[in-house]
Amino acid sequence: MRLARIADSSTESYILVKGNEAITRLEITSQLGISLPDTVERLLERDFAENIERLEPKLQFKHKLNKFQFLCPITNPPKIIFLNFNYKDQSGWIRFGKTTPREPVFYLKPRTCLNGPFDDIICPDFVSQLDFEGELAVVIGKKCKNISEADAPFAISGYMVMNDVSARDIQYTDVQVSRSKCFDTFAPCGPWITRRGELKDPNDLRVITKVNGEVRQDSRTSNMVLRIEEIISKLSKVMTLEPGDIISTGTPMGTILSSHGSKPWLRNGDIIEVEVEGLGSIRNKVRFESHPDAV
Repeated sequence: MRLARIADSSTESYILVKGNEAITRLEITSQLGISLPDTVERLLERDFAENIERLEPKLQFKHKLNKFQFLCPITNPPKIIFLNFNYKDQSGWIRFGKTTPREPVFYLKPRTCLNGPFDDIICPDFVSQLDFEGELAVVIGKKCKNISEADAPFAISGYMVMNDVSARDIQYTDVQVSRSKCFDTFAPCGPWITRRGELKDPNDLRVITKVNGEVRQDSRTSNMVLRIEEIISKLSKVMTLEPGDIISTGTPMGTILSSHGSKPWLRNGDIIEVEVEGLGSIRNKVRFESHPDAV
């Protein structure tokens, strides 16, 4: 089962996706005779999604996906957490003590970074070294603290595709990553949330990123240093994880930064596509805009 947030005339709603067909929230309520929350966030807070999943065989999917305008699946998550240095194929160039970390190295992004799966990435023109990071993102479905690795999978609501857009010139000027990662629109994701039961093994999915059709990243989540259940368990020892939290699990080799100058930084009009096996793909155009202070 996949949950997607859509634009519906002047309002916002969500649909349930099965294959290449969909059913709207209002149609679900009509066909099943139940009341559903009006947002994906509220749907994740309780057992609504599990109940719909159980009753899915009774639903009639009538719409083709091309009928809908897809939005960012979640707009107001409690936290958006991104991991650093979490792929083994980065070991030749990571700067974290020249070795892979045993604990999650992470940073937070504000919700204003979130962007739709097919919307433009808006970058101020004072950024000169814009980069991409294709990633697998986890959406938390249950509140948890100090959860074990064995129980961690049951705290997951689903998964989606993420692009952790980064301004490398600012990253190295600041000698830390926060400002370089936190521009508005620098976290396009989606196109939907794929429920955890749909994936046989999220720790072994192919991750591909293309720039203007050229493959730049091609790896598997089996190359992650910390597996998903380890990430959730270790993070829950630091902070309480809540329904709607997004955890992006890190990026593999192939970013512009890791090319050591052999690939140009992203330019106006470039198209970035990120695909994660079993989760679909997102496609965003880069658009540089003049900054008000620029002369």
